[in-house]
Amino acid sequence: MLRMTASGEGWSVATLGDLGDGYGFRKVREALGVEAFGINAIVMPPGVETGFHWHDEQDEVYFVHAGRIEMTFGDGMTEKLAAGTFVHVRAPVQRKIKNVGDTDAIYVIVGGKGGYVGRDGRAPEGTQRVTRGVSPEGSDPSFL
Repeated sequence: MLRMTASGEGWSVATLGDLGDGYGFRKVREALGVEAFGINAIVMPPGVETGFHWHDEQDEVYFVHAGRIEMTFGDGMTEKLAAGTFVHVRAPVQRKIKNVGDTDAIYVIVGGKGGYVGRDGRAPEGTQRVTRGVSPEGSDPSFL
């Protein structure tokens, strides 16, 4: 059962636990009302492996949030991925995933097509996007 943490006009918040229990897919897009791209989280127990799959149109980016997974590609190459790792896979490339760790693996998949829209973030006139603290580069707030 979906439990939403918070929502308002044009925004919503949910935790992984809000999106379901146990193993398998957590439907992030559906739960949060995302329309611009696909996004899901997967919780996978140790030793479990998916079959190969690919897409007709949508590229995917995987982000390993917790645990360790192994991703095997259609060309036979395999990569071991720790928490904090990103992987981009083009639509027609076959891929499969295995949890090679001793704990649950959690990874997030973002999928889409149509290209990058660029940095189009804006701040209200007369304000800065960063209002406190110092950016890692010093005084340039453009890192956000």
